[in-house]
Amino acid sequence: MGTLTSLMSLASNALQAEQSALNVTSNNVANQNTVGYTREVVNFQSQDTITINGASYGDGVSIGTGATSVRDRILEQRVQQQTQVEAQSSAVASALTAVQSVFQLTATASSAAATTLGSAIDSFYNSFTALSANPSDPATRQSVLSAASALSNAFNAASTQLSSTSNSLNAEVTATVGQVNSLTTNIASLNQQISLLGSSSDAGVLEDQRQSSIAQLSGLIGLDQITTEQNGITLTTSSGEVLVSGNQSYALQTSQVAGQTQVAAGPSAVDVTASITGGSLGGVLQARSQLSTFSSSLDALAYAVGTQVNTQNAAGLDGSGNAGGAIFTLSATSAGAAGSISLATSNPNGIAAAAVGQGATGNGNAVALAALATGTSVSGQTPSASFASFLAQIGTAVSAATSDNAVQQASLTQLTSLRDSVSSVSLNQEASNLTQYQRSYEAAAKVFSIVDELLADALNLGVSTAVS
Repeated sequence: MGTLTSLMSLASNALQAEQSALNVTSNNVANQNTVGYTREVVNFQSQDTITINGASYGDGVSIGTGATSVRDRILEQRVQQQTQVEAQSSAVASALTAVQSVFQLTATASSAAATTLGSAIDSFYNSFTALSANPSDPATRQSVLSAASALSNAFNAASTQLSSTSNSLNAEVTATVGQVNSLTTNIASLNQQISLLGSSSDAGVLEDQRQSSIAQLSGLIGLDQITTEQNGITLTTSSGEVLVSGNQSYALQTSQVAGQTQVAAGPSAVDVTASITGGSLGGVLQARSQLSTFSSSLDALAYAVGTQVNTQNAAGLDGSGNAGGAIFTLSATSAGAAGSISLATSNPNGIAAAAVGQGATGNGNAVALAALATGTSVSGQTPSASFASFLAQIGTAVSAATSDNAVQQASLTQLTSLRDSVSSVSLNQEASNLTQYQRSYEAAAKVFSIVDELLADALNLGVSTAVS
């Protein structure tokens, strides 16, 4: 009887273990399309053996602590790190492409003369060439003012669009910080829930949720991850400021400084704007810095053109025989010059076409004004060449950012595939497992049935009887 009872216990344990394995397999199949789900497996464990009269007997099988998630934590962190790099490169490429569109540049059309501002620069200096041929003609003088107005308007428009792009990036910084804070709060809460399960328990769904939140966070900001006791996780920015520690999260803060959105992190609210890398936030801040450089270059060009033209016009005589005045109104320095440059006069006679000593109908100064187009006093280049170099700088930056993003995306795809090969649900594997567990369940059920019949015979003193 003792042996039959042991057999029944063995069969019962086997039935329970195989049923648990079937349940886990069914759950895996049901969650094959669940984002962030990590497949689970049952860990079959042999029960302790029992020694009776010097003989050892097995006590069957158990499923230990139950189902556990199949994870490669190294691969998970590599995917998170690459997500940070890819998200940053994507944000930079997107922002710089927007800058490129301000000047009507495309991958196939990059001629400076084909842009609004480039055409305005050429037309402006060409108007002086026309004036030198007919310095007394009122219509020709008016054409100079019209070209000057078009040039200042083109500078204004480009500056306004760059400012608008910068404002959009500032707004994106604020929005991203809000998303980061929401995720870190959620991760801290999940940390607390997971810690209550203990380090020996598999967090399962809770850990999937935490990893999903960390993956989303990696797309927003560069971070470092440290595993702590009780299966907790501490997260810091790439510069070391704490975002999450145990069940406590530390919100990022934003402030406005000189029109730019700055970011502070950690319990002490340290300004980390310059040190943030990774994620879309790092990309936006990088692009914003590059945009500031582009704006400064545009301001320098507008200031140089306006200053040189004003200086040369002042060296000649206007249509009334007086010393020429300013054609453009400029700021005191190059800062903001592209946005503020405007026409200083609406009087065609204000154009100083004549050189001193020629009389009001001379053209010596008009020739000198036209010669500014081929002079090299704008950063050692002609105005048109300087603008072309400026556009080339933008085009190179966009090309580099786009190429880098393609490389980073390919690397992320490869790492994601490696991780998924370990942790994602394979229907082929689950189908194989289902068949295996089903057959094992049927075998255990058969043993249970046989033992049941033997017990019935024993109870009926060897007389065979149907077991109901």
